[in-house]
Amino acid sequence: MELKVLFLVFHGFSAHNGISKKIFGQVRGLQQCGANVKLCYYEVLNNGHRAWIVDNEVIADFGKGIFAKLRKRWDFDELTAYVRREQFDLIYMRSYHNSSPAIIGALREFKRAGAKVVVEVPTYPYDQEYTRFIDKIVQMPDRFFRRSMALVLDGIVTFTEENEIFGAKTIKISNGIDLDEIPLRIKKARNEEEIHLLGVAEIHFWHGFDRVIRGLGVYYNRNPRCRVYFDIVGNISGAREHNEIFSAIEAAGVQQYVFMHGALWSENLDVMFDQADFAIGSLARHRSGITYIRTLKTREYAARGIPFMYSEIDSDFENKPYILKAAPDESPIDIDQIVSYCLSKDWEPSRIRDDVYELSWRNQMKKVLEHLNLYRCYHS
Repeated sequence: MELKVLFLVFHGFSAHNGISKKIFGQVRGLQQCGANVKLCYYEVLNNGHRAWIVDNEVIADFGKGIFAKLRKRWDFDELTAYVRREQFDLIYMRSYHNSSPAIIGALREFKRAGAKVVVEVPTYPYDQEYTRFIDKIVQMPDRFFRRSMALVLDGIVTFTEENEIFGAKTIKISNGIDLDEIPLRIKKARNEEEIHLLGVAEIHFWHGFDRVIRGLGVYYNRNPRCRVYFDIVGNISGAREHNEIFSAIEAAGVQQYVFMHGALWSENLDVMFDQADFAIGSLARHRSGITYIRTLKTREYAARGIPFMYSEIDSDFENKPYILKAAPDESPIDIDQIVSYCLSKDWEPSRIRDDVYELSWRNQMKKVLEHLNLYRCYHS
């Protein structure tokens, strides 16, 4: 008997965007579990029309203009009709922080059609991520209606250790890895005169790359053992992040040691990993009130086969010998510690990658299906 899943997101995709790659990996993971998966997403078409699309087929066209932009927030009739026609067993929805009476009504219709419904909350808590007044106003409906939405659900998928979110029981999984899409890095010969640090992210304030920059300032003001460079790959998300990074570079006087590369992908990104000795994960999740999280980036680092540092609590990596932990505070990163680690350890990339095979998206999405008694049912 075939398991039918609708994977529902409220935005479009970019081939090189980390969130897009994650969603494609989740879809493949469900397919590897034997599910027939339809990917449903909201997109602005080339002609300016706003539409719901399923596997490249438009199922609802709202037209264009202000009315179309508003309509997509409350008109889910075509979507619910599609779910009834196709008779899905599971609706897997990625939260867009957009709880509303219209969303709740659509979820109830999905349930009436016989589907189980779960919502993935990628980051929790998330209210503190909305720092601008206008963003807080836009997010107010979600704050008001999300607990009501949770009452409709069969569970909330989380990458945290929370047992309950918004009053709903959680399904705890890890951010997964699509090993078919992440190449193993080619380790360069050790050079004890140079160490290259690498941070890859769409840069937000919670990444805390300014802590590394300030740490480099401290390091070079002492008696440095070797030259340390910090390569930052990714676009800067906003004015706050731009100011934090560039003011830190100027204040620390490390302009010749920090390089901003912008977004890179494919072979250009592979080259950065091949020349790097050590990777930098999130170093300031405390700024957004988060202690426990399983980030996608650290899993990508492990899949590449590079040792790395982070500051949150991640139960999949705590006490692993190929990681260093930074304190979850505003202190400069201890570059001497990283230097000592890099000069004393010589990890083969394949050893680190082999350690994270359990974190494949197939295994993580299997946990969701098993929790809902769907995996056993369709594999009996």
